[in-house]
Amino acid sequence: MESGAGTANGAKRRMSSIEIIKEARGVADSQSEMTEIILPNDANTLGNLLGGRLMHFIDLTGAMAAYRHSRTHVVTAAMDHIDFIEPVHVGDLLILKSRVNRAFKTSMEVGVKVWVEHPQTGVLLHVASAYLVFVAIDQTGRRVRVPELLPVTADELRRYEGALRRREYREAETQRRKQAKHDYAEQKAAEKGKLESN
Repeated sequence: MESGAGTANGAKRRMSSIEIIKEARGVADSQSEMTEIILPNDANTLGNLLGGRLMHFIDLTGAMAAYRHSRTHVVTAAMDHIDFIEPVHVGDLLILKSRVNRAFKTSMEVGVKVWVEHPQTGVLLHVASAYLVFVAIDQTGRRVRVPELLPVTADELRRYEGALRRREYREAETQRRKQAKHDYAEQKAAEKGKLESN
């Protein structure tokens, strides 16, 4: 018969292994897909899908993957890159697929690919791709940690490494903009000082 302390230690060991399994997730766990038929109210005067509408679909599909990985509320922090490759027409079936490329402390990069299926032929055409960054938050809007992502295949590892490079670029660009804003403010202050001294 186990003592109370022994039972507690055993439960603690089991809990630790459960938490580890819960924390580390595979790419497949986050994969999401959405299909939309393009209607006239989605299109411009030429009958092509509006870019803003496509971005809305991309954001929704990306959020699904981020939500599946983090299992908490997520907000869009950035749409890092988007390529509009081909136009999408009224009547086309739009297929969007997303998955988490990398998880950081409280944020995740999600890749979204978009295809069109022509209803009469069934032919698939790649029409757009995008990278988005989502941040995990709790009910009060505070950032929360996200589970680690475990890439397995060569493609998943490639995307995992690429996500880190894109993050580093975003951070460098943010720093550059902050520095430019600071330099501009200093320049304006110096100009104002010269005017006041004259």
